[in-house]
Amino acid sequence: MPVKCCFYRSPTTEAVVWSENMDTLLTDQAGLDAFRTFLKSEFSEENVEFWLACEDFKKTESAEKIASKAKMIYSEFIEADAPKEINIDFSTRDLISKNIAEPTLKCFDEAQKLIYSLMAKDSFPRFLKSEIYKKLVDSKQVANHKKWLPFL
Repeated sequence: MPVKCCFYRSPTTEAVVWSENMDTLLTDQAGLDAFRTFLKSEFSEENVEFWLACEDFKKTESAEKIASKAKMIYSEFIEADAPKEINIDFSTRDLISKNIAEPTLKCFDEAQKLIYSLMAKDSFPRFLKSEIYKKLVDSKQVANHKKWLPFL
């Protein structure tokens, strides 16, 4: 029976684990930061920013905050010519526009699913092939080796 190693999870392992699925990446602060840097390089960081805003919005408890946060998300990401307008289809945008007067915690769910899918199918695979990701994995491997082999 193999003996399980007692070493802590190294930063390299974390970076490699991000490649397993996008949820792992999005829930790890270092992974999220690296993904954001990559999306900025592709001029599409509004996608992850919208997704994060939706995650935060779904945790809102007071009715007043639901209304104000919904309007902020709408004006920042959804309405035509919004500063960080996301790329969603007309019917989803139209539905949100109709429901924004009386928002619920689910009012952005459909748009969030679309953006998540877009990132998972398009941005995430490109991120894993990017120089940003490769350098991160490589630099963490070098740093990790130096911890164990101080003469390197």
